[in-house]
This record gives sequence, structure tokens and C-alpha cells, in this order.
Amino acid sequence: METLTFFIGIIGNIISVLMFLSPVKTFIRIVKNKSTEEFESLPYICTLLNSSLWTYYGIIKPGSYLVSTVNGFGVIVEIIYVSLFLTYAPPKLKKKIGVLAGILDVGFFVAAISVAQFVLTGDARIDVIGFMCSGLNIVMYGSPLAAMKTVVTTQSVEYMPFLLSFFLFLNGGVWTFYAVLQQDWYLLVRPLSLFLSNFIIAIPK
Repeated sequence: METLTFFIGIIGNIISVLMFLSPVKTFIRIVKNKSTEEFESLPYICTLLNSSLWTYYGIIKPGSYLVSTVNGFGVIVEIIYVSLFLTYAPPKLKKKIGVLAGILDVGFFVAAISVAQFVLTGDARIDVIGFMCSGLNIVMYGSPLAAMKTVVTTQSVEYMPFLLSFFLFLNGGVWTFYAVLQQDWYLLVRPLSLFLSNFIIAIPK
């Protein structure tokens, strides 16, 4: 059972890496055109916070190093993405992105870790962080819906990257299986998010 769990965890890590890297084509376009155009920053801001908390969760929960390593990679990648949004977004939008990233990725994260580290202990610390990670998972998988207005207006899914949605879907499935093997009930929240991602993929071009 441990071998199977480790094997599924490795597959989950590989898919997660692909998920984190799937928007690279989008950001190459942003850098080339020196504009964020109609692309949404919310999915990347949410994913940065989500990855940061999952990294901490994987560190404090015994036997969850596979969760912490891949999400640590995600933190680095998402910081780059958010930084590119801050660099190439229009001035008005740049301020909005900066405030949102500051509140969620810095303020909320620091507050959550501070409470967990200095107020909570043992299983309570793991449970609280796990609960927050589960909630943010739903937000992360649902955040591509922020692009729905643009899709409806332009009648195009150009600004809602398919690869990102696809790997979010695939990532949720594999980590759900891993969670069952690990009996980690916080990871099992992913199926709820999975349906949101499936809805995004199902939108016809």
C-alpha cells in the first residue's frame, strides 16, 4: 500500500508540475506583447496562496513531503506569473492586482501561518491549515470562472487557457486518489473543485 501511495504521489507531482507550467505559453505572449490583454490574474493569485498553504501543510503533517515539495515548486512558478502581471498590466489594473496579491498572498498567508505556528499546536494546527487549504482549493479551481465574462463578451475561450483547465481537472483526480490512499480527508475536497474545472473544459469554442 505504501508503495502504491508513493507511486500515485509521484504521478501527482508530475501532473502538478505540468499544471503549474501549463500557462507558460500565455506568459510568453504577455511578455512578447508587453500587455496582459484580457487575461485574468485571479487564478494565479489564488493558486499562489493555495500552493503556499499546502506547502506549509505538507511540512507540518508527517508523511506529506510529496505535498510540500510540489507545492513549493508551485509557489516559485506562481510568484513569477503574478510578477509578470504586475509588470505588464495597465496602471489601473496593476494597482488592483497588487492590492489583491498583497491581501491574499502576503497578508492572509502571514496571518494564517502566524496563528498556526504560535497559537495552535499538534493536530489542531494540522486541522486548521488543512481546512483552509480545502476551502482555497475550491477557490483555486473555481477562479478560472473569472474569465467567463470575457468569454461571453468575445465569444472566444482565447483568454481562458485550455491547458490550465485541463491540468487542473487531471490534477484533482490524481490527488483525490492519493488522498484516499493516505486517508487525508482535506485533500478529498478536490472532487468538488474538479466539477468546476470540468465545467470550464466543457464550454464549447
